[in-house]
Amino acid sequence: MERTTTPFSMIYDSFLSKITDDMYMELTELDTFRMLQELLITATHKFEFPRFDITDFEESYVEDEGTYCGVESDCCCAKALIYGGGCFNSALTPEEINIISTYMIVEWLGQQLASVENTRMKYSGSDFKFTSQANHMSKLLNLKSDYEREGFHLQRLYKRRLKDENGIMRSTFGSIMEVSTRDFIE
Repeated sequence: MERTTTPFSMIYDSFLSKITDDMYMELTELDTFRMLQELLITATHKFEFPRFDITDFEESYVEDEGTYCGVESDCCCAKALIYGGGCFNSALTPEEINIISTYMIVEWLGQQLASVENTRMKYSGSDFKFTSQANHMSKLLNLKSDYEREGFHLQRLYKRRLKDENGIMRSTFGSIMEVSTRDFIE
């Protein structure tokens, strides 16, 4: 059976496989999904010309639905916070998922740069050695630029090729200069 939607979790998995951030281990599952969804929605705006309706998605949170109980006694029951998932109402290709997750990294790095920890002056005694904050921020900016270039490159490749009826990737170069009947409508 062919998939008709793409769960946000597929994109989250791609994003999380590319980064290391202990912060996500400290958050609740619901808070983690909220943050990932914010990154995802923001990242979609960087995808310039997708072959699917990027605005056709469903956000899904179901909070305080039901209870979870590890034993038969009612004394241990607690309300459950359930993340319903969210999805694009299109079957995204691995290439499209990779482009969006790459732009999620750009957004994530932007959050790291906007952190007050990076902009606050830190003082140290002679017993402590800190690396330069300016140098650290410069390296983060360079890394963010690298990921922006990577996302742009991935989009260029995406726009310049299509899968033919045999499943083989073909260049779209021949159709770039074709004249559309739309060009003659006045």
